[in-house]
Amino acid sequence: MVSMYEDAFKQQPNNEDLGSQTFFANVRIGNWKAAQQIATKMHKQFQEEHYLYWSIMSAFLQANDPSTPEMLRTVLLKLAHRLISSASTPSYYSADRFHLHLTILRDLGLYDEACQMLDSDAGKTVCSASLSCDELRREIWKLKGLTKEEGERAQKRIVEAKDRNWLEFLAVLDAAFADVAGQEVDEAKKAACSEAVAKTRELLAQIAEEDGRRDRSGLLALLELEKRARAHNVSIGPSELQDLLQRYFQRVGDKACCFEDLKPYIDLQDDELSTWSAFLKSQTSPLATTEDLWRYINVQKLLRYNLSEAEVTVELETARATEFLNAYFEGLKLGKDLPDTELQPADDLAVLTGQVLVNLWKLSGKLEYLYHALSALEYASSRSKHSFRIHLMLVRIYRLVGAPSLALEHYRAINVKQVQNDTLSHFILSRASLFSLSSVGDLTYSSECMEASQIYMSNSQETAEFIVRAFSTEKYSQIPDFIVFEDRLDNSLQRDLTKIEHVRMRIAHEQINSDLVDMELIELKFIFDRFHHDNRDFEVQPNYQPRHLPTFDQQTLLFNKTPGPGWLSIFLKVYIRAFQLASDLDDTVEDKLLIGDRPKPSNDPENRLPLKERLAKRKQEELDELTPDELAFLEFATALSDWLAPYHDYARPPPSAVLAEAAKQTELKTGHPLKGLELPTNGSATNGHTKKDEEPPTVQEPPAAVTKFFDNMSARFNDLVQREVLPHEILLVSSLTQEALILLSIETMRFKNAAVVKQNKFGALVQSFKEIRQKAAASLNEMAATLSKLGEKDATVEGRKAFVAACKPVWESSELDHDFVSTVSKKVTDAKKQIFEGVAKGICRVCKNHTS
Repeated sequence: MVSMYEDAFKQQPNNEDLGSQTFFANVRIGNWKAAQQIATKMHKQFQEEHYLYWSIMSAFLQANDPSTPEMLRTVLLKLAHRLISSASTPSYYSADRFHLHLTILRDLGLYDEACQMLDSDAGKTVCSASLSCDELRREIWKLKGLTKEEGERAQKRIVEAKDRNWLEFLAVLDAAFADVAGQEVDEAKKAACSEAVAKTRELLAQIAEEDGRRDRSGLLALLELEKRARAHNVSIGPSELQDLLQRYFQRVGDKACCFEDLKPYIDLQDDELSTWSAFLKSQTSPLATTEDLWRYINVQKLLRYNLSEAEVTVELETARATEFLNAYFEGLKLGKDLPDTELQPADDLAVLTGQVLVNLWKLSGKLEYLYHALSALEYASSRSKHSFRIHLMLVRIYRLVGAPSLALEHYRAINVKQVQNDTLSHFILSRASLFSLSSVGDLTYSSECMEASQIYMSNSQETAEFIVRAFSTEKYSQIPDFIVFEDRLDNSLQRDLTKIEHVRMRIAHEQINSDLVDMELIELKFIFDRFHHDNRDFEVQPNYQPRHLPTFDQQTLLFNKTPGPGWLSIFLKVYIRAFQLASDLDDTVEDKLLIGDRPKPSNDPENRLPLKERLAKRKQEELDELTPDELAFLEFATALSDWLAPYHDYARPPPSAVLAEAAKQTELKTGHPLKGLELPTNGSATNGHTKKDEEPPTVQEPPAAVTKFFDNMSARFNDLVQREVLPHEILLVSSLTQEALILLSIETMRFKNAAVVKQNKFGALVQSFKEIRQKAAASLNEMAATLSKLGEKDATVEGRKAFVAACKPVWESSELDHDFVSTVSKKVTDAKKQIFEGVAKGICRVCKNHTS
């Protein structure tokens, strides 16, 4: 597209529309240097000032591009500064032009010039009408060291204009502690700070009194003031925090925001904690109104946060779960007339109940508490269909008990949209290949991976258009944010974690052939070069566990580990190496055959190392993200690749032969020759290797890490089954064992050709493959038989009765009835049977496909 518009503009240099489209084409791909040159040319030719600002913005963006050298960055910023300073119309005529001018001055460190602009009447007018300019003004004043002046300005806004923007309160607080913000603090500075704190306290107390229940900013600012005063040893006394906490709760305790507001200020100890807890316990009352209900909920959250280790026992937690569940049913009466589209005011009590029950499971190790949680939360979700917090809790617990189909139902009930696919999909797609039944043709989880990945395709197309539109309408303040947004999505960690999971599902479902191998190899190499951004949201699920315990999110993690950059790096290395061995594409062939734009590589110095060296690296922080079973799989995969690499390198056709075959196939399919290739003129296209006189490598015995892997995994599997661990632990061992067999199949694909084996004298090598496959088949078939039995175990009348009996404390002590729990038990046991039997059948199918 860029080439097309550039050629057209050269042919019609007086066509303004073609010039704009050429500029936009370069903007879409982030080619800021070319964009700046085109905009400069257009400004000179058409004398439109917005073209000058396009040029300035392009120079600024080029300066901030990660690929721009540091010395050139300064030159570009100075160029942008000279152009914007010499513009015929001052920048303050437009808020976005003014914002661009200030940003350039900030990046050049010209704070005096920036402050001069801001202090002008025009600058003040722009900042008063533009939030983005005012935010930038705050930043510049802070960099200039005008913290106290900003505090005075903010105080004036709060008092005279009744501005309750929290940023204004933070500016006042920062100013109060400006004297002790540096590293060297003497008694004089401490005294000045103490005096400033006293004045600020008086001001905030007055505001809090004036605002009453209308606005909580004043009270919250007083709490923040006291927290900072304690940190700097300028507090007026130990009772101040208690008084403020109690005042805040009395005024805001009946609102949903109370707990989250107070959480940063209630890390209390000893007498302070006793006084605070006693106060909270005195605040409970009958649940007659919604306000009473919220006050009760906030009391329980605040009390629970500060529970000591001695107060978190099975007996006490059981009593709390019963109390919260009964209070939930009592609170439901207050929302009985609400439509289905509304959330129940008692929802947080169901969440509290679920989190207490999960903690009981962690304390006791008894699975029945997870069944209790499922029953209570399923009922809550039926009464509050749009509570994403309840749905997400159910997703996490269903994955723990081995019911992935039900987890997916609740995830889909959240109706995730747009960029939420990037921030929330980790709830369902983290280690999704564990629960995939793609090996038997059930592509549900595979399809979910594809659907969740649509946002990345949309981002590549749509965000570039947003940037173009921002240039068209001169919304310069928005452009850097769009670029950051596009980059964070393009290089999303979750995007590529999902990709790896999809690859693992795909190879279990599809026939392994050269097209699959080549395509995945190219894409995984692109991913390997990226610097990843972790956009996953781990805070969306609230945590109401005591502060000394792991969070609910941590408690419900599979294997107590979150796959991150290290996990991704390890699996990328495993699969890139495997696909490299199976593929005929080397870098030379890939460069000649690959058509289209390549992703921008990361500037990480490590990326400059040879790919072979990077693939061999094993960093400890990467290994720490793996489970012991995944470490065993890594050892197998590494040993397998090291063993087979010499034979692949010898038998692989030379690049000239690969290109000749590609040219031949292209001409057969299209009727046109493949252009730009230098094809061989001799017979080398048919040779298995380039040196006819070179002896093939001697066939070595397979390493112990390869030959013993399947026996070791079989023993590990049997041990887990006997210990009756959670389903995902058993499924991990069986899926990794299956994956190892598929990996063996991928890396031995070249040697299925009898001619290659005979020509290279690899008969003994092929015999080794047969022996390894036999071991793999024996282990996997045994696992499949055991998994089938496990699937049948719970999905019987007796199994369902046992589930209901285990939940008896829940439905006997609350309004949950026996029939509802029975329905839940049937859903859970059927889902567990589906996954166990499906995986078992899949293993049998994989064995048949890869050992025959």
